[in-house]
Amino acid sequence: MAVTADDVATVAGVSTATVSRAMRGLPRVSPKTREKILAIAEDLGYVASSSASGLATGRTRTVGVLAPYVNRWFFSAALDGIYQELHGRGYNLSLFNLGGGHSRNRNRPFSRTMVQKHIDALLVLCTPLTEEEIKDLHQVDMPLIVVGGPVIGCSSVAIDDYVVAEQATSHLISLGHRDIALLHGDDDSALKFAVPILRIKGFKDSMVRAEIPIRKEWDRFGDFSVRSGQRALVSLWEQPGPRPTAIFCASDEMAFGVIFEARRLGISVPGDLSVIGIDDHELSEAVGLTTIRQSPADQAQMGTKMLLDELAGHRGAVHTVVASHELMVRDSTAPLQVSRRSPARA
Repeated sequence: MAVTADDVATVAGVSTATVSRAMRGLPRVSPKTREKILAIAEDLGYVASSSASGLATGRTRTVGVLAPYVNRWFFSAALDGIYQELHGRGYNLSLFNLGGGHSRNRNRPFSRTMVQKHIDALLVLCTPLTEEEIKDLHQVDMPLIVVGGPVIGCSSVAIDDYVVAEQATSHLISLGHRDIALLHGDDDSALKFAVPILRIKGFKDSMVRAEIPIRKEWDRFGDFSVRSGQRALVSLWEQPGPRPTAIFCASDEMAFGVIFEARRLGISVPGDLSVIGIDDHELSEAVGLTTIRQSPADQAQMGTKMLLDELAGHRGAVHTVVASHELMVRDSTAPLQVSRRSPARA
């Protein structure tokens, strides 16, 4: 007769639920108790197999992914990385799409009851959250990792957005630009999203260190979409007074919008306007965009591996990792032309 989780619990003098938590590598089991349970399980020959997981440990062999979008490059690339790791280790993916993305009018809020009993672990993919949602996230009773940006109190795999923004801004400054506009992704809503905030701070600190004035009239909000980049450039070019000679865009997709609209308006890139982004989107090379490269697929695959290793009993597998990035200089940035300094409207 096969050994069950109940048998292990009886010998260990704990509840079956505690055995399940210990075998799954979940928190709220002391190291001493966990070691005792694992040792007894080994002695009894208890194995939490996938076929017995539903009865013995409550395992679903499914990892949940919480995402604000599924149709944008970063998220689709990350989902591919997640799937590759899950498929190779016999796990399934369950997608929880909040809808509405980085806006306060999302289709539905996140709550821990949304994922309870459905998945074994949760990967949060670059998602802005309210204070209440962050509180619920911290109470999720399973291995958890955030990919694409930090959430206070959670382990994460992401680039250092502050450093990346500094590097992008410093590249423009090194080319002689002083009249630099900012196109960012923060709208001061109730949603807590560290990525745009860190990129704004990186830009501003770089400007201050270089003793370059930050012009509020050249500050534009976008939603990380091509269309918002188009709108931003139109508003910059229509307002009275001097125009920027360069623009730092907090994402490649917004930078694409700036470049496409510049061509429509007869603005030369980089002759009249240098443009830099962040991401190295799959179309960035074709567009000739100077950008900071990151790999959402690699980040997501690494985060997924951590979750699965934690589920396999490797305590401490889930931890924070700063992902790599690289400046990719292409055709959308160039040294400042003297005749373009502080250009005024015709």
